[in-house]
Amino acid sequence: MIDTKSKEFEKALKQASEEFRLQSYYRACVRPLFAMPMTQWPMCCGSRCEPCSQTLVSVAARVCELLSIDAGALPERVERARTG
Repeated sequence: MIDTKSKEFEKALKQASEEFRLQSYYRACVRPLFAMPMTQWPMCCGSRCEPCSQTLVSVAARVCELLSIDAGALPERVERARTG
């Protein structure tokens, strides 16, 4: 189960953010993605937003890889971690 407040999660989020050059102050924008199914993750709209939704999604996907989490299983794994 994933605990989005754990040191392990924070370390993975930091590493993934650095890999995709996401500024540290945008890391909080990634965290909500773990509370929704991957199918609901936002897509790039082409408006050159900062940060681009695709960057946030890429960081979240990399966090999943680093923690050996199946992104397709979200948010159930997160919910179990919160309640259990």
